[in-house]
Amino acid sequence: MRTVDSEEIEECIYRLARRAGTRLTEACETALCAAREKETGAARFALDLLVENAEIAAQKRLPVCQDTGTACVFIELGQEVCISGMPLAEAVNRGVRRAYAEGNFRKSLCDPLTRINTGDNTPAALHVELAQGDRVKIAFLPKGAGSENMSRLYMLTPADGREGVVRAVTETVRLAGSRPCPPVVVGVGIGGTFDSCALLAKKALTRELGSAHPRADVAELERELLERANGLGIGAQGFGGETTALAVLCEVAPTHIASLPVAVNMQCHCVRCEKEIV
Repeated sequence: MRTVDSEEIEECIYRLARRAGTRLTEACETALCAAREKETGAARFALDLLVENAEIAAQKRLPVCQDTGTACVFIELGQEVCISGMPLAEAVNRGVRRAYAEGNFRKSLCDPLTRINTGDNTPAALHVELAQGDRVKIAFLPKGAGSENMSRLYMLTPADGREGVVRAVTETVRLAGSRPCPPVVVGVGIGGTFDSCALLAKKALTRELGSAHPRADVAELERELLERANGLGIGAQGFGGETTALAVLCEVAPTHIASLPVAVNMQCHCVRCEKEIV
């Protein structure tokens, strides 16, 4: 059994949050630059600005987007790990609290009814999954509301099948239009239950852009969905063109014989995801 002090978790969350707030992932920057080369006119201009903004933010360590998001934290906790000290959730929230204060990141969390701000961007949306081994794998994903609000959950029937999944994802991107600040990344959860399906879609957004699902049929579905999304012609910031989406990332799970849940979690062009292993 390996013991990890909760303060080490706090420090890891702090580092990840500070980095994620000021820089895009390398794969996202590469995808934006590649998209820019395909475009002309207003779409090219928009992509030029997005790339320039990312470069300035990284150089000056400024927030890469004014919406520094909900702190979404995914932890794979090895079963041979014992966390000592404060509870895990408290360590995560302390790391978030410090990072958002010292990074001058906007604090966006509030009570859903009174709308009173929590003042420190906590609590984080924490998801913990047990895994083999003696390590703690942490992924930090700041999630802005502009794209989150465009997300949808469909409870399809088994008869809808694969084509129903394609229609649901394509419809979500079409209805979102320019509101989620495209070019978007689309996280898709297929299967599971009403609640776990949405988590699958969110977790898909932690995958690297350009990666393909290990299952060949799911990877083929990702390719088709990306082609369908880009065929909508919404384009960068809604100015039209070839690139409405940078990637579509799918995750699947077994589901009930009478169900076919599909969750579509929209992510703007500003992909900020940092990972570490403790």
